[in-house]
Amino acid sequence: MKDAQKPDHVSLNTLINYLRDGRYVIPDFQREFEWKPWDIRDLMRSIFLDYYVGSLLLWKGKSESFAALSCEPIYGFQGNGKPEYIVLDGQQRLTAIYYAFISPDVALQNRTSRFFYFVHVDKFMAEEHDEAFGYDRVTRKWARVLADKRAQFESHIFPLSVVGATGWELPNWVQGYQSHWALKEAAAITEGNEKAASEARLHFENAGEFGQHLQSITGQYQISYNELDKDLTVDKVCDIFTQINSRGVRLDVFDLINALLKPKGLKLKIMWREARGRLEEFEAERMNVYILQVMSILRQNYCSPKYLYFMLPGQQKPVRDPDGTRRKEILVNDIEDFKARWSVAVDALANALNVLKHPREFGVISAAFLPYVTILPVFAALRAQVKTLPPTRQLDAGRKLKHWYWSSVFTNRYSGSVESTSARDFLEVKAWFDDDAAEPALLSEFARRFRNLDLRKETKRGTSVYNGIFNLLVLQGARDWITGDVPQYGDLDDHHIVPDAWGKKHLQGGIHGSILNRTPLTLNTNRNVIRARLPNEYLPELIKENGEAAVRAILESHFISPTAFDILLRNPFNAKDFEDFITERQRTIQDAIENLLIKERLDLTPQLRDLDVLTEKVELNLRNCIATSLGDDSASIPSHVAQKIDERISRAMKKNAALDPKQYQTLTARMEYFDLRELQETITAKSTWGLFEARFMNKETLNTKFEQLAELRNGIRHSRAVAEIAKKEGEAAIFGSLRC
Repeated sequence: MKDAQKPDHVSLNTLINYLRDGRYVIPDFQREFEWKPWDIRDLMRSIFLDYYVGSLLLWKGKSESFAALSCEPIYGFQGNGKPEYIVLDGQQRLTAIYYAFISPDVALQNRTSRFFYFVHVDKFMAEEHDEAFGYDRVTRKWARVLADKRAQFESHIFPLSVVGATGWELPNWVQGYQSHWALKEAAAITEGNEKAASEARLHFENAGEFGQHLQSITGQYQISYNELDKDLTVDKVCDIFTQINSRGVRLDVFDLINALLKPKGLKLKIMWREARGRLEEFEAERMNVYILQVMSILRQNYCSPKYLYFMLPGQQKPVRDPDGTRRKEILVNDIEDFKARWSVAVDALANALNVLKHPREFGVISAAFLPYVTILPVFAALRAQVKTLPPTRQLDAGRKLKHWYWSSVFTNRYSGSVESTSARDFLEVKAWFDDDAAEPALLSEFARRFRNLDLRKETKRGTSVYNGIFNLLVLQGARDWITGDVPQYGDLDDHHIVPDAWGKKHLQGGIHGSILNRTPLTLNTNRNVIRARLPNEYLPELIKENGEAAVRAILESHFISPTAFDILLRNPFNAKDFEDFITERQRTIQDAIENLLIKERLDLTPQLRDLDVLTEKVELNLRNCIATSLGDDSASIPSHVAQKIDERISRAMKKNAALDPKQYQTLTARMEYFDLRELQETITAKSTWGLFEARFMNKETLNTKFEQLAELRNGIRHSRAVAEIAKKEGEAAIFGSLRC
């Protein structure tokens, strides 16, 4: 390629000197330094073992280039540098070399502590290379070792910062290491300890050989690079950068769009830094990409943002209209348009994260308990879509959004192809916000499959189902067993109900780690009060101090039923008892999923939740009463009622082609589509009242009770606010004349 100037190489010593001088700078469009501590260690191992570590791509810079690309020093660099090269490929390796060999007094990126790197000389010389290279946080203990060369010599710790030090630090260290073991050998000989003398002699010889190896590596190890001409234009360099990184080197879409927008005057990386603070509680490696994905979903109903940048005429994305006509569309018009859409997306994500972590909304009280990170873009976009609806429709749309969310969690929906799934869900759920649109098939799938969830196998925190159950425990208001308070974020432990230590000893297959044996408690309760004791030891103590009713009530808030509570009290407690406990708790949790999520009672207060359950029982009882009284003959119901039911079944079949008309021939089956009013009209119609009069006696009283029950049910299921008088009258209807 004509623009690639001399391929060349540089020795490790020279490279370190250049790094110390600040000659390498990073363009703004590059991603942050993101290597983990062990990645740096592995690079050091490769260098010391004389392995190839890849080539660098550098651009010989000049002042206008440094300014145009908002170049910054290598991470950790301190002081005034002498910029000479812009790093286009190799930032992670150069930063790792700088951090390990120069050892700046700064915390490692994305860590709270400073790290240092070292070689175990004895293990290295014994060719135990997998164990020879180490790193650790600079604790007080290690700070003392780093300040004490005798301690380093005695423990064979060679800090890599010695290589990066100026002057005679490296040869002096090697000489000191040799002298230390020479003196140890002489002392051992004087004492007549041949074994100690032999070991010291070996270390002395190793010190000399290690010094030779250091001299060879620092002086002769070569790192190759390609240098681009300093007179290349900025946009040309950005094009080269994107081409290189789209052919095998890991680079996400944020970096690519950043590179494409940089020459046009938009500093996406700086925008991300400004937005990051609002999203830091749920910091994820791809959160900057999620902002772009939200922009993309809201702009083009699709989750891939790779075309989401403003382009010059003739560069627009080609699209195809429904009639097949090809045209070009500008997705984003200019810098201001991009910034506006970015701001909307950041707001949407921040709002989505706030509602997810709320202990009464979704119960994701920390990032560790988020069922899916990948669901964030479409969830945020759908919440933003809800806010665009007329106020009268937002309540119902919010309910539907929750139903979709929980269905996604418990069907592991976002563990596969995320972009296509997000696009499909956004379009289907957005359409579902309109009452005439079909309910997404996902919801019926969830209703079918949730009973088949094998929660015994959910042993790893972080999976969708495991975290989903944990979220439900938070939403249920699971209270601490000692204080009775709801544990707050930062003071919450994922507690083994039957202790971890007991489970490892008495159970097989790691079953004791299942979510069925886990629940949220405060750190103090879990670690200092309960500790590793069995429930049959600590529960009697709680009962003695607080009363059995109070303790049972608290454990019920953890989906531990009275039956499961009694099992935990068994003494002795063995593997069969544990099996009985998790079987009962699985049943209780599945019932809770049906009650809270399938039947959508999650938003109700416990009192209204109980009333809603009773209301449902009354309706089911009335259906059974009608079907029995009419001989399960659908032709017996009033004609105007039959017409309404036919219309509802017809609409349902249009929305779901899998429904079979033959399954709705009996009255019992057709009554799935009866509303409370149709039940009332069927009982009180002239043609059928005679069959029910002996049971209900007075038609006027019966109609009054139906009115009271309808007001209670509608208040619960629609407005979510129920007047006290409506609640009392509804309760009277439930326990009064409507009992069939």
